[in-house]
Amino acid sequence: MRYIFTTPERCVAGTIGQPGERAFFIQAREGARVMSVALEKAQVQAMVNRLELMIAEVRKGNPLVFVEALAVDDAPLETPVEEEFQVGAISLAWNEENALVSIELYELDNDEDQAQGKVLEINISLGMASAFVQRSRALVNAGRLPCPFCGIPIDPRGHLCPRANGYRR
Repeated sequence: MRYIFTTPERCVAGTIGQPGERAFFIQAREGARVMSVALEKAQVQAMVNRLELMIAEVRKGNPLVFVEALAVDDAPLETPVEEEFQVGAISLAWNEENALVSIELYELDNDEDQAQGKVLEINISLGMASAFVQRSRALVNAGRLPCPFCGIPIDPRGHLCPRANGYRR
């Protein structure tokens, strides 16, 4: 099953829950159709890093390409957030013919037969990709602060620091 959003009005990463217990989602809206897929924080971070590189490469390769300046979408995810599937693999590509970034999110599938899994394809402009990067970077960085000694995220109640022989920090 393939879900395609060719001209979405909205494509954002968002979370539900408190830092340390957050669930991450990518949500796309095109007209009345809204779709949400769940993924890991590290996957969002990897998407952000790759999209930043892709935008820079496209601008470097073609200085005349138009990148509209869109405001960063800071609105929460549209509710109710109903997870269509858990993301396993992610594909990012630049489609030069229509000047769009193609994001393909593949369902996490434990079977060997990947052909039966669900795929969410979202095609966005460079401006929307840039706004997605800005929002997603802030989202990833809004988590728990790392311990200055061991780097492990600190819970609101503190944590047992391995570098401090198990004493609470």
